[in-house]
Amino acid sequence: METANLTVAATGVALPLGSEACSISPSPGGVIGPTPGGAVLPGREPPFSVFTVLVVTLLVLLIVATFLWNLLVLVTILRVRAFHRVPHNLVASTAVSDVLVAALVMPLSLVSELSAGRRWLLGRSLCHVWISFDVLCCTASIWNVAAIALDRYWTITRHLQYTLRTRRRASALMIALTWALAALIALAPLLFGWGEAYDARRQRCQVSQEPSYAVISTCGAFYLPLGVVLFVYWKIYKAAKFRFGRRRRAVLPLPATVQVKEALPEAEMVFTTRRPVVAFQMSGDSWREQKEKRAAVMVGILIGVFVLCWTPFFLAELIGPLCACSPSPIWKSIFLWLGYSNSFFNPLIYTAFNKNYNNAFKSLFSKQR
Repeated sequence: METANLTVAATGVALPLGSEACSISPSPGGVIGPTPGGAVLPGREPPFSVFTVLVVTLLVLLIVATFLWNLLVLVTILRVRAFHRVPHNLVASTAVSDVLVAALVMPLSLVSELSAGRRWLLGRSLCHVWISFDVLCCTASIWNVAAIALDRYWTITRHLQYTLRTRRRASALMIALTWALAALIALAPLLFGWGEAYDARRQRCQVSQEPSYAVISTCGAFYLPLGVVLFVYWKIYKAAKFRFGRRRRAVLPLPATVQVKEALPEAEMVFTTRRPVVAFQMSGDSWREQKEKRAAVMVGILIGVFVLCWTPFFLAELIGPLCACSPSPIWKSIFLWLGYSNSFFNPLIYTAFNKNYNNAFKSLFSKQR
């Protein structure tokens, strides 16, 4: 009987996403719970607090919304024939990685958060599977964002050379490299014995804390694609600024000319009599300029959200093994789930700036009705 009580007392109950001060300490007689008379009952676990229930509910909603929204994007791309081309294959690759994050990674992470003391109680084999899929899917999602940014950059700055055929080859190559690099980073600890994910003594399951692996994996999974997307957006900004300035200089009034203007909703006709050339000028943005402007805004928001979601987590992952220091458990959980939330924001961003997706969603639901 004493052995049973000690076993129960060793488990404890820890609040998910909470600090040690928020946990309920067990007594030597077992896990206790309050009673109306002030007495305690051995073996009875205290109920979760309202804050804990609220946090768990929000995380469950995040998992479900991430899975369903990315699945909707995949179904739309598969059913609409016009989407069976670039750049939608890059969007589909991103949606696949984000669906896997929601289906295989986030639920097990929530189970680990809910366990007593954030212990891993599902065994060594499942720990390795979970960590491998975690690194694989999150790395693939991050590199897919970089691939989308590169594709948009080449479309805006090299739209004459970057033909549809070239885009197909480039996108297929980027997708293959993305998943190959993600698989190499995820499986390196298992293939080369580069640290251990499961600590049987402490019942902990986490990415290998080997300093050399921490540096290489964080650089390959985040800092390198971060440099790519920041460079790409800087080039897009410079190209857009140059084009806008050139366009403003082009529409300045021409001296010593006789202009005959025909008012139109979005354009104006300008005829010059000095030369036998008839010029057509747009008073508003052309169709290509509007498309490029939407693409630039989409890339900027996509990169901004990506940086905000993943930077805290990867800073902690890089600094922790190098200086043998680590943030508190509550901050580690916040950084981790903030990174996971990027898989929820990705489809929202790249579909919100594409009217074709909105029309496809409407037609898809109208047909189902």
